[in-house]
Amino acid sequence: MENTQGHVGKMETQLKQWGARLDQIVAKAEKAGTEVNVERRKCVDELKAKYQAAQSKFGEFKAAGSEKWEIFKTGVESAWSDLEAAFKKLKN
Repeated sequence: MENTQGHVGKMETQLKQWGARLDQIVAKAEKAGTEVNVERRKCVDELKAKYQAAQSKFGEFKAAGSEKWEIFKTGVESAWSDLEAAFKKLKN
């Protein structure tokens, strides 16, 4: 149980960090306006969608409680992987 709570804390911290990075990326893209190419804007939109999905999955898990980790584990970890990949794709 304690191990799961530590894992949840780390995930929550990571989600907040990703949220801050996403805000910076979105602000930078909006500042660039039409100069941002179509492909980059699509990546930013994809990143926003994946962030919202990860946030939603994590919220569902937190609402259910850490004792239900095994039930939510696959969905949360999948959303996390997708979000992490989207950040890496945007970086390239």
